[in-house]
Amino acid sequence: MLVDSHCHLDRIDLTPYNGDLEQAIMAAKQCGVERLLCIGTDLSNAQQVKEIAETFNNVYASVGVHPLDVTNNNVSVEQLVELASHSKVVGIGETGLDYYYSPESKDQQRSSFHLHLEAAKLTRKPVIIHTRDAKEDTISIIREHSCDSLKGVFHCFTEDLPMAEQALELGFVISFSGIVTFKNADAIRQVAKQIPLDKMLVETDSPYLAPVPFRGKKNEPKYVREVAEYLADLRGVGYEVLAKQTSENFDRLFFSK
Repeated sequence: MLVDSHCHLDRIDLTPYNGDLEQAIMAAKQCGVERLLCIGTDLSNAQQVKEIAETFNNVYASVGVHPLDVTNNNVSVEQLVELASHSKVVGIGETGLDYYYSPESKDQQRSSFHLHLEAAKLTRKPVIIHTRDAKEDTISIIREHSCDSLKGVFHCFTEDLPMAEQALELGFVISFSGIVTFKNADAIRQVAKQIPLDKMLVETDSPYLAPVPFRGKKNEPKYVREVAEYLADLRGVGYEVLAKQTSENFDRLFFSK
């Protein structure tokens, strides 16, 4: 059994499935992907991801404002808490900092990140973090909010081992996407080899970042199996072992109180 811990079901290409999202979810299930987490990225898609989660028993949702969308979304802690009150919403985010694509909005990103972390603490739901070229600020801001009720995941991890170790020390887990299969991803593979298996999740981030051998194509949840199989081989463990452990990690993060 596998969990795609981060996908954008409101954005995936449904052309191969005649526009039917249910068929895409069934295709994933046939590949062993039993559950999916559909990620919120701004206020405008919050309702849509919740409706998708309502429609499918094996789909959950998160709500939040992506750091690249902060300039178009003025969100408050109260709004996030209200959005997260839905029974199928299990996480806050994605949120975080992206100085690679949008360094001009650093101040707004930091402000939004603080609000999301406050909402995560109030709701006691995990926070889903996107970070790129912002290692020091990301860790520093999390440390400001660090407490027993704050937990979460660094999704689509692309940073180095020292950052991963700091994230683990703060009680977070690390999620790997199809990027780990890319030829130029040696640094990420080193992280994937060394972090504890019980601190690891797998994801597609679909429709983005399809793993090898589908790189260049539009990604979808069924391809998370490729990520899991690759990581199992990288770690020298059986696929079933890795699938079972990452699913248990997902349950512990998102459903344990």
